[in-house]
Amino acid sequence: MKILETERLLLQKLTPDDADFMFALMNEPAFIRNVADRGIRQCSDAAAYISEKILPSYANYGFGFYRVDLKESALPIGICGLAKRETLDDVDVGFSILERYWRKGYAFEAALAMMEYGRNTLGLKRITGLTSSQNEASIRLLEKLGLRFDRRVSVPGFGTESLLFS
Repeated sequence: MKILETERLLLQKLTPDDADFMFALMNEPAFIRNVADRGIRQCSDAAAYISEKILPSYANYGFGFYRVDLKESALPIGICGLAKRETLDDVDVGFSILERYWRKGYAFEAALAMMEYGRNTLGLKRITGLTSSQNEASIRLLEKLGLRFDRRVSVPGFGTESLLFS
């Protein structure tokens, strides 16, 4: 189900049918290094992750992470979305793009559209961003989105302490 459309991208709800794609994305070295090792070792783990972590967010909050597809080919290249974490007061924007599609502006395009959707459609007053301290590209992207470093936070499920931008 399409949620957003940008000039080059479509953002759609993830389903367990996206397990092969999520398996590939979540096992890229950059995802494991910059986000976390989610223990996804086979496609059935990815399907369970979608069912247990992604789908409940849609039901509980009305938003979550979405598959990012290239509009012209319908090829999935990443995920982008909004997360409400139990340990943080605000919703945060998150994104991860397959490495072979880096440096083309896709993460920024998707994250900017997601923030506008959060504010204008969902009525969110404040959207923050999280990244690891060594993820220079995500730090620059969050700053390009207009967010500024606020503080360091520990978030369950992340391998290391994160930087919170607001």
